[in-house]
Amino acid sequence: MIPVPTHLAVLDDEADITELLARYLGTHGFRVSQVHTGAELMTLMAQDAPALVLLDLGLPGEDGFAIARRLREHWRCGLVIVSGRGDSVDKVAGLEVGADDYVTKPFELRELVARVKAVLRRLETGQAAAAGSAAASTRKTMKFAGWQLDCSARRLFDPQQHEVMLTGGEFDLLSTLVAHPGRVLSRDFLLEATRGREAGPFDRTIDVQIGRLRRKLEVDPAGPQMIKSVRGSGYMFTLPVETH
Repeated sequence: MIPVPTHLAVLDDEADITELLARYLGTHGFRVSQVHTGAELMTLMAQDAPALVLLDLGLPGEDGFAIARRLREHWRCGLVIVSGRGDSVDKVAGLEVGADDYVTKPFELRELVARVKAVLRRLETGQAAAAGSAAASTRKTMKFAGWQLDCSARRLFDPQQHEVMLTGGEFDLLSTLVAHPGRVLSRDFLLEATRGREAGPFDRTIDVQIGRLRRKLEVDPAGPQMIKSVRGSGYMFTLPVETH
C-alpha cells in the first residue's frame, strides 16, 4: 500500500516563497497547500485541514499572531512560525500563542524540514513521551480535582465536562506533570520529556507553556495552586491524581 503523504499548509503573502517551500517539501514526501491570506487558510482548515501549518507573521494588513490564536482555538495541528522577526520578544510571543516551533528568516531549507519532521514526530508520539515512562503510556485517564486528562484521545475536560483545547506541546507538558504528582520536575527534565532536547541557557519554552497551562486550568493564574513554581528547581503538580 502506498503511504498517504502528510499534508502541510504554507501561509505567506509572497508566492515565490510558498512555491519554493512547496517544491522542496514535496521532494521530502509531503503534500503541500499554498495559501496567501488568513482567510484562505481558514477555508483550507475547514475543507482539508493539514497536519501542520507553516505561518509567516508579516502578512500585509493581517495579524499573524491572531491567525495563530484562531488556529489554536479551533484545530489540533502542528504550528511552525516562519518569520523575519528574529528578536526574543517575538519568539516568546510566538510560543505564547501556541507555536510548536519558531524559525527565523532567512532559513536553511534542510533545517526547516528537520524542524517540521520533529514537530510531527512529537505530535505522533507525544503520549509516551509526555508520561515520562513506559508504564505511564498504559494509563487511559488521569483525574484530579474534577478534571479528566484522557491520554488515549489526548483531550482535557474541566470539572463541568467541557473540553479545554490544548496544543500538542501543552498536552505533553501537562501529562508529564500529572504523571509525577508531588514531585519537583526541572525545566531540563520537562523539555527532554516533551520535546526530546536539552534546554539552552536562554530557553523559555517550558516557562511559556506553563504560563499558558495556568491560564487554562487555574482559578487564579497569578496565584497558581495546581502547578507551582519551585524557585531554582522547576515546577510541581500539587494535586492528588487518580489513574483509570
